[in-house]
Amino acid sequence: MATLLRKLCESASLKRSGSNPNPNPNPSSERAPSPLGAFDTLPADILMQIVRLVGPKHAARLSLLSKSWRSLVSDNDLWVHFLHTHHPHSALFAETALSSGYPLPTLSAQSSPRGSLQHVYALRERLPPSVVIDGGSGYCKFGWSKGSSPSGRFATFLEFGNVETPMYTRLRHFFGTIYNRMQVKPSSQPAVVSIPICHYDDTESAKASRQQLKEAIYAALFDMNVPAVCALNQESKYIGIPHVSCCSALFGTLALYASKQTSGIAVNIGFQVTSIVPILNGKVMRKVGVEVVGLGALKLTGFLRKQMQENNISFESLYTVRTLKEKLCYVAADYEAELLKDTKASFEAVEGLFTLSKERFQTGEILFQPRLAGVRAMGLHQAIALCMDHCYSAELAVNNDWYKTVVLSGGTACLPGLAG
Repeated sequence: MATLLRKLCESASLKRSGSNPNPNPNPSSERAPSPLGAFDTLPADILMQIVRLVGPKHAARLSLLSKSWRSLVSDNDLWVHFLHTHHPHSALFAETALSSGYPLPTLSAQSSPRGSLQHVYALRERLPPSVVIDGGSGYCKFGWSKGSSPSGRFATFLEFGNVETPMYTRLRHFFGTIYNRMQVKPSSQPAVVSIPICHYDDTESAKASRQQLKEAIYAALFDMNVPAVCALNQESKYIGIPHVSCCSALFGTLALYASKQTSGIAVNIGFQVTSIVPILNGKVMRKVGVEVVGLGALKLTGFLRKQMQENNISFESLYTVRTLKEKLCYVAADYEAELLKDTKASFEAVEGLFTLSKERFQTGEILFQPRLAGVRAMGLHQAIALCMDHCYSAELAVNNDWYKTVVLSGGTACLPGLAG
């Protein structure tokens, strides 16, 4: 059936040119064509399933056959399916709801977008991949939006260059270095920039610092002629800067979008700090409360180094310690029970063979018991619970389950056992 539909699609080009593959000189013998041809007798739901199977390219060609086919394949439900299937990482809600302002309605196939989703799909197909620049608190990761992992990393733009150099000059050099490493012209690729949480409160000085950083980023990308995508500031609100082409957003928002969610709590375990950010319909709920814990990947690496030194495990490079943390460490489901087990494991690093035992799970445990590392702070589970309490008390949505979606991001979030 799908093969027959594809042949029908191919015949559309003949109809457009006005040619007839089987001309009949006797008009009296012609029969009135049915709206859908041989498929006219099929139930609508079965026919729609067949159209889904042929794919978006052939479905678009079907609209050339007749008004009935055009009406059938222009159904928004069909193109919602194609968008989810062929563009799983696209923020579909942006086309259907984001333009209507805040608060945003929930996306569904029955949404009433302002334009045809078939047209949206065509625009998506023509979009070039974006350059994603994740400015973390320790390292900057950069790569392609259609890639499964970053292309590279180096020092974050918060520390890039000489601190005495003006912010704009440092950022101009920073973004230029990224585009050079990716071997692409800035004028040919849009950019998505995530800004780390460098100021946690809403004081006037903190707001001024965020505004200064945002304006410097836009000015640098504007002068580099980066093509247009959209513009968001750190609070994920639209801003109207003429000709500005980048989208700058909180990395928690991007992590939530990457998991195909627009609402929930984004937990980012960064290089120096861990942030717990409530996000509702793509908007950071800063007034509800962004929790920040002074524990990150750097503290975990330092704690493992101290444990290795106390246990007379010699090493020369901190890189070796970080490698052992990534390869051998995990988070125990029951810390007290794990202390009674034999947890020895070995890994062959550049400096030689290393064997760790209790250090493997004690390193990750400081996220939940910071006192083990001499840090006076809430545990990760306590900070998330506190954020949930704030979200529950705020009563921001009809459905109060929105904040029960928790998304982990950051390299340390990949530790085995943490997500469980």
